[in-house]
Amino acid sequence: MEGIAVGHEDWRLSTLCVGPLMMNAYLLWSPASGEAALIDPGDEGDRLLRAVDHTGCRLRYLLCTHGHFDHISAAADIQGQWDLPLRHHPDDAFLLDTLSETRASYGFPPVATPYRDDLASGPLPFAGSQLDVVHVPGHCPGHVMILAGKHALVGDVIFLESIGRTDLRGGDFETLAASIRNHVYSLNDETVLHPGHGPITSVGHEKAANPFVRQS
Repeated sequence: MEGIAVGHEDWRLSTLCVGPLMMNAYLLWSPASGEAALIDPGDEGDRLLRAVDHTGCRLRYLLCTHGHFDHISAAADIQGQWDLPLRHHPDDAFLLDTLSETRASYGFPPVATPYRDDLASGPLPFAGSQLDVVHVPGHCPGHVMILAGKHALVGDVIFLESIGRTDLRGGDFETLAASIRNHVYSLNDETVLHPGHGPITSVGHEKAANPFVRQS
């Protein structure tokens, strides 16, 4: 499987746009260590499983940046092959508890609720180094971003010249703006931002061009 290098010689990152809401799932893997991490398993579980199999790596982590249904709906499918909890920030537990009800409110069929474990702020050992997990609430209370080298998987915190919605349950604009200024804009300008929807961007570009949250 093709993937971009993410700051470590043997780390690769692939984007898989899945589901009707065109959500970006991310597969991070290291051929040298044989480890992989799947972030935001939102839909098309069979396709995500094939992608993991194609790397030839063992899936070590099943993670989500936040608990909205379009980011977690295929997690139980992944668990059918890989016995791993979906790790999420505990402040988003209420979203996982109501997964099928929320899907129904948007006209989608129910799915199995994944079993899960807490993913609090802090590092995760991975392929001889670590993934850094940073709490960035505002789009929802338990949103996190995952840092891998010079790349940040930012979920729905920030997009190319846009930001995540704050009108959903648990959202708050001032909290989101503070998360962006304190945790996203504080990264190196060259850091590549991989959002939950749409194309990649960079810290430097968003600091200069994002009309919703200015640097200061």
